[in-house]
Amino acid sequence: MFNKILIANRGEIACRVIKTARKMGIQTVAIYSDADKNALHVQMADEAVHIGPPPANQSYIVIDNVMRAIKETGAEAVHPGYGFLSENSKFAEALEAAGVAFVGPPKGAIEAMGDKITSKKIAQEAEVSTVPGYMGLIEDADEAVKISNEIGYPVMIKASAGGGGKGMRIAWNDEEAREGFQSSKNEAASSFGDDRIFIEKFVTQPRHIEIQVLCDAHGNGIYLGERECSIQRRNQKVVEEAPSPFLDEATRKAMGEQAVALAKAVGYTSAGTVEFIVDGQKNFYFLEMNTRLQVEHPVTELITGVDLVEQMIRVAGGEKLSITQADVKLNGWAIENRLYAEDPYRNFLPSIGRLSMYRPPAEIAAGPLLRNGKWQGEAPEGPTAVRNDTGVYEGGEISMYYDPMIAKLCTWAPTREEAIEAMRIALDSFELEGIGHNLPFLSAVMDHPKFITGDITTAFIAEEYPDGFDGVELPELTLRRIAASAAAMHRVAEIRRTRVSGRMDNHERRVGTDWVVSLQGESFPVTIAADHDGSTVTFSDGSSHRVTGAWTPGDSLAEMTVDGEPLVLKVGKITGGFRIRSRGADLKVHVRTPRQAELAALMPEKLPPDTSKMLLCPMPGLIVKVDVEVGQEVQEGQALCTVEAMKMENILRAEKRAVVSKINAGPGDSLAVDDVIMEFE
Repeated sequence: MFNKILIANRGEIACRVIKTARKMGIQTVAIYSDADKNALHVQMADEAVHIGPPPANQSYIVIDNVMRAIKETGAEAVHPGYGFLSENSKFAEALEAAGVAFVGPPKGAIEAMGDKITSKKIAQEAEVSTVPGYMGLIEDADEAVKISNEIGYPVMIKASAGGGGKGMRIAWNDEEAREGFQSSKNEAASSFGDDRIFIEKFVTQPRHIEIQVLCDAHGNGIYLGERECSIQRRNQKVVEEAPSPFLDEATRKAMGEQAVALAKAVGYTSAGTVEFIVDGQKNFYFLEMNTRLQVEHPVTELITGVDLVEQMIRVAGGEKLSITQADVKLNGWAIENRLYAEDPYRNFLPSIGRLSMYRPPAEIAAGPLLRNGKWQGEAPEGPTAVRNDTGVYEGGEISMYYDPMIAKLCTWAPTREEAIEAMRIALDSFELEGIGHNLPFLSAVMDHPKFITGDITTAFIAEEYPDGFDGVELPELTLRRIAASAAAMHRVAEIRRTRVSGRMDNHERRVGTDWVVSLQGESFPVTIAADHDGSTVTFSDGSSHRVTGAWTPGDSLAEMTVDGEPLVLKVGKITGGFRIRSRGADLKVHVRTPRQAELAALMPEKLPPDTSKMLLCPMPGLIVKVDVEVGQEVQEGQALCTVEAMKMENILRAEKRAVVSKINAGPGDSLAVDDVIMEFE
C-alpha cells in the first residue's frame, strides 16, 4: 500500500480524500493556489505545496505544476478528486511516465469514456441504447443550428470535456441554439481548456439516474446500486438520493449489469459512474460515463457501507476487489443536499464573501462499513445519520475563482420518509451567515409534495419554480407551531430583561400572559401558561400547543419541541420580536401586547425604492460583453449584457420594452451586487 498520496484538488473533495487516507494510515499532500493558502484542505493535509495564482488554469489544472509538487514531496500516488484533472488523460499519462500511481482508471479508459463524443460511439458499437444526437465536431453556430434542426428541437448543447453542468445549454429554437453554442463553447474553453461541442436530443420529462460501478485490474467489476439525480438547476445536480424512488429491482439489475459490461469493455478500473436518462416507462438510455469519483458518492456509501475512496486507493495499489456483487445490499435510504454559495432570491446567482458564521449540524455516524463482504457489526438500523462533507470553515472566504459548492449535507435513515425528515431538521440546524446561499430553497424542496411522493424529473425546478424562488409561504399549522414557540421564547426573554434591569421581587416578576404574535401577514392572539417543564400556548380559537426547549436569549439556534415533535429555528433579534428562519421561510415575528398590536396595525408600510428603470448587477462578477448601446430600443427578453461569475456566463435580459438612456459599465469591469449596469428611459 502507498505511504503518501497527493490530492490534486481542493475544497470538500480534497478533505474527503484526506479523511480516508488518514484512516488507512497514508500520509497526504495538499496543493493550493494563492486563494487557498488558508483553506481547510491545506490545514488537514500532512504537507502542502503552493502551485500558482488563483485562476484554475494557472494552478490546479496546470499539469507541470502538479507534477512539480509530486516530485518535491515524493508522493507515490495521486487522487484527482472530481473536476480539474480528474478526467485528463494527459495527466494520467504524465503520472505513468513518472512512475506515480493514478487513483483512477487507465489512460485508455479515460480517453474512451471520459470524452462524451467518443463514449457515445463506443456505447453504440456495444449496442447500448443511446440518446439520438450528432457526435461529430461542430465548427460554428451555423452548423449547430443546422444539426439542431436535423435532430429536432429541443436539443442539448454540451461540452465534450464537460462536467458539473459547465458548458451545457438547452435550445428550443434556432436563436437559442446559436446563442447556446457560443456560450457553451466559451464556458468549455474557460473551464476545461477544450471547446469541442456536441449536440443531442433533449428528452422531455426524463429522470437522471446513474449507476455506481467499481472495477479492479483483475477483471472483477460490480455495481453498487443507483442514485437519483433528477433535481437539477442549469443541468447541475442539487439534490441526490439513493436508491431511486422510481426504479424496481428488475430495472436496477438491468441498468447495473449494462453499466458493468460497458466498463469492462473499455478495461475500466477504479470507481466510475454510468449515467442514464430514464423515461416514465423505465426505458433507460446511456448518457455518459464519468471516469472519476462523483460529487454525490456519499449517498451510495451510506446505503452500501462501502468506502469508495478506500476502494479506489486499494485498486490503484493493485489489490483485487474484496466485495462481490452478492455482497452488495442496499440498506435504508440516503439523501444529499448540495449547499451552494448561490442566492436563491436572486435567481441562484453566485455569491462570494466571508463566512461570518458556519455551524453545520453535528455529524452522526451512519453505522458499520462493509469490508471483505461482511458488515463490521450489524447493518445500520434505527437512528438516523448525518454527514457533512465540506471544505470551508467559519471565517473562511468563498472565492470567485472556483465552484460555489460549500458543503454536501447528507442524511440516512431506514426509510425514505425518515431520511427526508432527518434532512429537514439538519437543514434547519445549519447556521450559515455572510453570503447568499441556497439553504432556504433546499428546505422548500424537502417539503414539496412532488419530492415527497418521488414524482420528480429533471424539469422539477423549472416547472415548480418557473419564476425563480422568492421564499416559502408556510401552512397555518406550521405558522402556529412557530408562533407558539416565539411566544414562549419571548416570555423567557422578558424574564431575562427584567432580571438584568433589577426590577424583580425575590428573583421573580410577573410577566404578562396575553400576547399577539404576528408573522407572514397573520396575527395570533395567544395566552401562555408556563411551568417548570415548558409552556402551554393557547390560541383564541381554543387550540393549544405544548412547547418545550432549552433556548436562552442570545442563542442563534432554538431546538424546540412542539407537541412532542421537533422544531428547529434559526433566531435573530429584531425590534419587538425575532427574525426566525425555518423550513425555508424567513420570517419577521413580532410578539406584542394586545395594545401594542392594535397600534402597530395602524402604522403605514414602508415601500422599497423604485429600481424598475435600472439594470442592476445581480451578483459579484465581471462584465464580459455589452450587447446594446445608448439610445437603442430593446424588447422584452433581449440580451443586454453578459456577466461572468464562478466560471459561468450569465446573460442578463430586458424585462420589458424600453430605451437605453445610460450605460455605466463595459467589458472588463468588475461589479458588486446591485451596481447599476445601465439605465432606461
